[in-house]
Amino acid sequence: MTNNNADWQARSLASVWHPCTQMQRAAVVPPLPIARAKGPWLYDQEGHRYFDANSSWWVNLFGHADAGIASALKQQLDTLPHVMLAGCTHAPAIELAERLSARTGGVLGHAFYASDGASAVEIALKMSFHHWRNVGQGGKREFVCVRQGYHGETLGALAVTDVPVFRDAYDPLLMRSHLVASPDDRQAAAGEDAAAVAQRAAADLEALLAERHAHIAAVIVEPLVQCAAGMAMHHASYLQRVRALCDQHGVHLIADEIAVGCGRTGTFFACEQAGIWPDFMCLSKGITGGFLPLSLVLCRDAIYRAFLSDDVARGFLHSHSYTGNALACRAALAVLDRFDTDDVLGRNAGQAAVLDEALAPLMAHPGVEHPRRRGMIWAFDVKVELAQGRFAEAFHLAGRRHELLVRPIGRTVYLMPPYVLDADLSRWLSERLQATLHDTLQQPDADRAHQPATA
Repeated sequence: MTNNNADWQARSLASVWHPCTQMQRAAVVPPLPIARAKGPWLYDQEGHRYFDANSSWWVNLFGHADAGIASALKQQLDTLPHVMLAGCTHAPAIELAERLSARTGGVLGHAFYASDGASAVEIALKMSFHHWRNVGQGGKREFVCVRQGYHGETLGALAVTDVPVFRDAYDPLLMRSHLVASPDDRQAAAGEDAAAVAQRAAADLEALLAERHAHIAAVIVEPLVQCAAGMAMHHASYLQRVRALCDQHGVHLIADEIAVGCGRTGTFFACEQAGIWPDFMCLSKGITGGFLPLSLVLCRDAIYRAFLSDDVARGFLHSHSYTGNALACRAALAVLDRFDTDDVLGRNAGQAAVLDEALAPLMAHPGVEHPRRRGMIWAFDVKVELAQGRFAEAFHLAGRRHELLVRPIGRTVYLMPPYVLDADLSRWLSERLQATLHDTLQQPDADRAHQPATA
């Protein structure tokens, strides 16, 4: 078996259709062939290392090949890898549902399992509509989403997504949703703070609900950070106002915590920072620590009870073959164990302050604007006049040369690293990012042609 990168790249291009990729361009910039991983490091087939600055699309919490999660999986593998959850049940699925509900103080419960984030969003949308139909309000079939929001790429999830590069090709297939203003605090006018932007955005939702609440089933939001929008961050008061408006007008609130849950924003659930709970919460990505695909939806008991009936058609009959996979649930339990036994959030807060200090020169670079952080998410925008052409691609390739795997979203450079930082690694990461930005900005614009934003 070859350990030559070029050989594996050629085989991949001949056989694999890669996600979020224009495959014609992939022939020019072939995928990086990863052979193994440990901690925050990825290693290609030739032994070169790369710091996984984006946690492999935001899923890896405690570093690759974490011994604790791997041990739990090995034990489960010898006992029960999988059994269908229709008509059967098992300890990992039960215990995971119980422990997640407990983290909401029992407000949310009855976990419904799936395999990926988009599936969780589909489930929440269907549950919301079906709940209203079951309680005699079948006219509530419309959904509200936030501008720049992203919730996945299946048809239902795309219908509440506002990222044109993902949505536009499939627009004729999608149900119509209402778009309301984003609370992105980068929109602040002179003299306006993040809280004012949040209230202005909430006022747009208020006007819509006042007019259409009898027809609206739910509002879906990404709490605190709209990730695919370029790590667009907002004030927690926005969530408080949205919760109040949904209560006032009899509309469900769906919190898409797929990317921002599991400690990413500084609390286990992002909604905790606003002191609110939604009616539905979608989780995925980091819930298994980057080991296996798993997603789930938690809901309020009143919603669950609306489906109880002797009439089979009033039940929620959605299903996936691997729903509640025992291996994936066991990995998620190992993640919760880590949060329960280690001071993960406290340690992250301390390490984030260290990285803040290390990144200060980069954030003060004259070509940088809107430096920001929420929990374990850092981001900055490169000024538009400097980020022409294939900026994201050029930055990604320059990062590889500096031992970084980093994928900007348009002109937004962001870090969402595994929770394994220390002072030395933080300083190293800052130095390599500064070198990557320097190299990218030195490349002439003529060498870059326009490309879509990519996560």
